[in-house]
Amino acid sequence: MKTELNYINLSYQTNSQKEYHISLSYELFGKDLFTAPIILINHALTGNSNVSGDKGWWKQLIGESQVIDTKKYTVLCFNIPGNGYDDTLIENYEDFTPSDIANIFLEGLEALHIQNIYAIIGGSLGGGIAWEMLAKQPKLAEIFIPIACDYRTHDWLHAQCLVQKFLLNSSDKPLQKARIHAMLCYRTPQSLNDRFQNTYNQEKQRLESEDWLVYHGNALNERFSLKAYRLMNHLLMNINTEESVLEKIEARMHMISVDTDLFFPASEIRMCFENLQKKKDNVSYHEIQSIHGHDAFLMEYQQLNNIIKNIL
Repeated sequence: MKTELNYINLSYQTNSQKEYHISLSYELFGKDLFTAPIILINHALTGNSNVSGDKGWWKQLIGESQVIDTKKYTVLCFNIPGNGYDDTLIENYEDFTPSDIANIFLEGLEALHIQNIYAIIGGSLGGGIAWEMLAKQPKLAEIFIPIACDYRTHDWLHAQCLVQKFLLNSSDKPLQKARIHAMLCYRTPQSLNDRFQNTYNQEKQRLESEDWLVYHGNALNERFSLKAYRLMNHLLMNINTEESVLEKIEARMHMISVDTDLFFPASEIRMCFENLQKKKDNVSYHEIQSIHGHDAFLMEYQQLNNIIKNIL
């Protein structure tokens, strides 16, 4: 499956009253626009619009004959402006909030003459932005599937993002160090302990677990920009959808958590579900069982596929 980056040029004033020219990039997969139901995918922190195909980061979920079947649906994914995938970076990243990104995505849909979509699916940060979008336009989608995320950044996640910010603003290998810390939040103690078993690498003179962390730090440094990481961490730190408007969202909501998630704990997502269930009858809750923590939404594909298949 070959796709290309497309662009929408927008003039946008942020909530902080800053003026920007935004070149919003996106990719389309599957059926041509307006020939099939549209599914919008919002990518996560180090993700991008390339969600399907040989190098697609969610290719186990999206593609021909996959649960999100590109022979049946039109799949649309915007790049968060400043994520660097389209070579665009934002210097003053604190000018933007997830609410701004939601506004920009909504303007992108309007520019494409898309008034309604079949489903919005977002993992982690992408799901947080989707919450913001639907709070602003409650009639936008028929189905909403937030995965391993919540409508706001809770204190624990905010604290971890604060540590990330400190590391990203340091002078010595900031991106590598931030990624190493993040990996410990994306996974769980059991995940690392079961995998590495205190195995020592004699050749490299360090634990295999340490070698794995260093590898991930260096690998992200090679494919991701420090400026982009600062922006994305800032967005993750500031998800803040207005709670009072959540019940106005008309989409059927299917919240998916991971039982061991350290970033967006299942207990918090379950609490959101229980509160909304008192006010709405089209809300469901699903839980992935995994030792791998937050990253399970990028690893436990059999469980995720089964859940989404029953929703769509």
